[in-house]
Amino acid sequence: MSSGVNDPLPRMSREDAEAWAAHWIESLARTTGGEIDEGTKKINFFDCLGKNDEIAEDGRFDHSYSARVVLSPEARTQAVIDIRDTLEEKGFEVTSYRSDPSLTPANMLRMRHPEDHQSVTAEDFAENENHLLLIVRTPCLLPPDVEQQQF
Repeated sequence: MSSGVNDPLPRMSREDAEAWAAHWIESLARTTGGEIDEGTKKINFFDCLGKNDEIAEDGRFDHSYSARVVLSPEARTQAVIDIRDTLEEKGFEVTSYRSDPSLTPANMLRMRHPEDHQSVTAEDFAENENHLLLIVRTPCLLPPDVEQQQF
């Protein structure tokens, strides 16, 4: 697997990235059996940072989409396990996991796809005991029809 600074980036528009991430959040919420609290959705776009903090001028971006799912504290441990199992079937790898009521957050899962580089986080939301926070992040994406800047 190549990891050169000038390797081609995956291409996607901001609109398509947002729709893709929204789909993932909705799918993860269904997996938990909970309902998305619509007022908690946060959609963020960022400039991609290079290994040495360089920022390209070709429009490449990272995207994160988060939402909280209304879910009782008793249901969250199983919800996180269900998300983990579902994503492992799709090729994701666990980068961090815990279920320990003596820690905050008690339930926490971070996963990443080794080839596509998207990541998913699911964890207890400390400020509301009836919420599970879900976050989906894209890898660095290049808008369609843009020439990739070389470094």
